Parts: sequence; structure tokens; C-alpha cells
Amino acid sequence: MISLTVTNREGETRDIEVAEGLSLMETLRNAGFDEIEALCGGGCACATCHVYVEGDAAAALEPLSPDEDDLLDAADARDSRSRLSCQIHCEPSMSGLHVTIAPEA
Repeated sequence: MISLTVTNREGETRDIEVAEGLSLMETLRNAGFDEIEALCGGGCACATCHVYVEGDAAAALEPLSPDEDDLLDAADARDSRSRLSCQIHCEPSMSGLHVTIAPEA
């Protein structure tokens, strides 16, 4: 199992265990984080699954695609930790990742 720490928009933090293979967006929604709207269903078309990734495991994530980078450019709260959770696939190398759900746009 992959262990993640997630902070919601209220500042509440909890650890979750996730299975390999799902996107981070699916994982967060399945774990009850309703702030992840994912209006496009994970198609990298809306940026409503914007999160911040931190910790040593962030370096192991797949790099930003040009499409993800373009969508994040339009996000008001983008910073150096910004990613779209629909574009991150859960893999063992990301165990220990800290994810914070970005403010609503």
C-alpha cells in the first residue's frame, strides 16, 4: 500500500492508504475529499483537481505535461508545488507524499 498525508482546505490533515494504479484524483475522491471537483472527469481539461505536492516523494512524480502546465498557468493559486491530481498515478515511489488541496478557484 501507498501511504499519503492529505490536508484539506480547512487545514485538517489525515493519513490515507491507497492502492497502486488509480489516479491521485480518484484516490482523493474515494477517500472522501469532496473538495476535488474534477469536473472534466480526469481528462486534464479543467484544473478543478488542483493540489500542492510536497516532501521527498514529490521528486519521484511524473513530470508536468505541456497540457497540465497550460491549465495550471490559468489557476489563480498556482505555485511551484502545483499539480493536477488527475495527472498523477499512484505508485509505490510516492509513498510519504504530502498533498494539500489547493484553494477553490
